Amino acid sequence: MTERPPLPPFTAESAARKVQAAEDAWNTRDPHKVSLAYSEGSVWRNRDTFLTGRAAIVEFLTAKWARERAYALRKDLWSFDGNRIAVRFQYECQDADGQWWRSYGNELWEFDGRGLMTRREASINDVRIEEHERRIHGPRGEEPLPVQ
Repeated sequence: MTERPPLPPFTAESAARKVQAAEDAWNTRDPHKVSLAYSEGSVWRNRDTFLTGRAAIVEFLTAKWARERAYALRKDLWSFDGNRIAVRFQYECQDADGQWWRSYGNELWEFDGRGLMTRREASINDVRIEEHERRIHGPRGEEPLPVQ
């Protein structure tokens, strides 16, 4: 069986590493790579979409990143307890018409003993922005990301 460290129960340090690993993976925009962090039967709620399993996750992310061009994400640890982590995030992307968006959200994660995510619940809100309002341009640490 594959393990995906860090493993629960989480400490402040290991939960922060788990969040950073998720941010790094999502910023690759590689659905197959991202899906490996989830259990085979992982259950998702993403906005109004409900998914189960890695194949559904890959299909969902493939369609997502086809629509959301120049996608760039930042995740921050909000809280943790045992095998659960709460995250807040922001991402920016451009749609097919050239409109820029910033999306704000919260995620609740639950992990199995191997460190694979078995449950992900995401609530997300979108805000239209102009290109000059973008805050997320490159790898973490290259630009400030104020909390709003």
